[in-house]
Amino acid sequence: MPTSDGNLMRSSRKVGVEVGGREIVIAAEKIVYLDNNATTRLDPAVLEEMWPFLAGYYGNPAAGYGFGRQVREAIEQARERVAALLGCLASEIVFTSGGTESDNLALSSALGLDAARRHLVTTAVEHSAIRRQPEHLAENGGGVSAVGVNGDGELDLDELENAIRPETALVSVMWANNETGVLFPVEKIAALAREKRVLFHTDAVQAVGKVPVRLGELPVNYASISAHKFHGPKGVGALYVSRRSAFRASSFGGGQENKRRAGTENVASIVGFGKAAEIAARTLEDEGRRVRALRDRFEEKLLAAVPDCFVNGAGAPRLPNTSSLSFPGLEAEGALALLDRHDLCASAGSACHTGSLQASHVLRAMHLSEERLRGSLRFSLSRLTTEAEVDRALELIPRVIAKVRALAAG
Repeated sequence: MPTSDGNLMRSSRKVGVEVGGREIVIAAEKIVYLDNNATTRLDPAVLEEMWPFLAGYYGNPAAGYGFGRQVREAIEQARERVAALLGCLASEIVFTSGGTESDNLALSSALGLDAARRHLVTTAVEHSAIRRQPEHLAENGGGVSAVGVNGDGELDLDELENAIRPETALVSVMWANNETGVLFPVEKIAALAREKRVLFHTDAVQAVGKVPVRLGELPVNYASISAHKFHGPKGVGALYVSRRSAFRASSFGGGQENKRRAGTENVASIVGFGKAAEIAARTLEDEGRRVRALRDRFEEKLLAAVPDCFVNGAGAPRLPNTSSLSFPGLEAEGALALLDRHDLCASAGSACHTGSLQASHVLRAMHLSEERLRGSLRFSLSRLTTEAEVDRALELIPRVIAKVRALAAG
């Protein structure tokens, strides 16, 4: 039977929660969800925290009366919780609609501060929110230098340093790659940018909630975060703006978010974001170890069970939850379709590219062979991933790989 306090309930086939007296089905019970870099399941405790602000506390946080002030206080509590997870001041947090908007706000601010600086240095493996900037910059008289990576997905810091010019406004490098999980040396890159007197931004969307992030201890000017990557709601994120950094707003209106992002706040989602941050901060160390052990066992078993299998980025530091695997002789789309028939969710790379016939730009930048490019799959775990799910995946994946390879060979 469903519970009235927002806890999970189970029937014979479905997993759901009761909210406001109505059962909401979350997913089929038998689903094995290993696509957590695309999005994560909403933690029931997060949903429970959000519900009053969807149903009862509907006042405008900008209002001067008590009913509105209660809502404002909930937003400020969420800001404190997010700041605690990131190791920074609450005043440095700007709530946004998610990682993409945060990326765009950081870049548009940095590139708009000085008309003589219209050049961006980034990498060849960034998220599309950063990679699409060259078109915009070219139209506005700017330029982009994209630094390459080696076969393990690692940056050459000397190449990055040489890419910085007198007209460079910003260096933007992701903290962790969304496809391979490869971690970049953000501390060193931030220090290099400061030495060159250039602003530094990191897309930390995949890192936050998975590895320790202490922004207040680093020379980082801007950082992007998204709640739904660590069991918070979709459609809400944050931009960290260091108190020592200039910021040029690109939206104007009521002066919300300390005049850095106008518009009435998405209150319920911000509250949920704060709760997810609080849980992530509390569980990060223990769950990081547990998830890494699960991921390592998953890879070891697959490498032993599946001939001609490779871990992409194996020689580099990686997130504890991410496995990008290449299976030469496999067509990834066929394998994903067959895995889906067995209720196992994975991807061929970034969720933003699902359905595209083009190979992953990340893996192509790593100079993988065409066979490895076509046969690459990404599996990503979370703190809600169970041993039973991994065991089921280890039972299914070798059979599916063998079948798809046999069909391709035939």
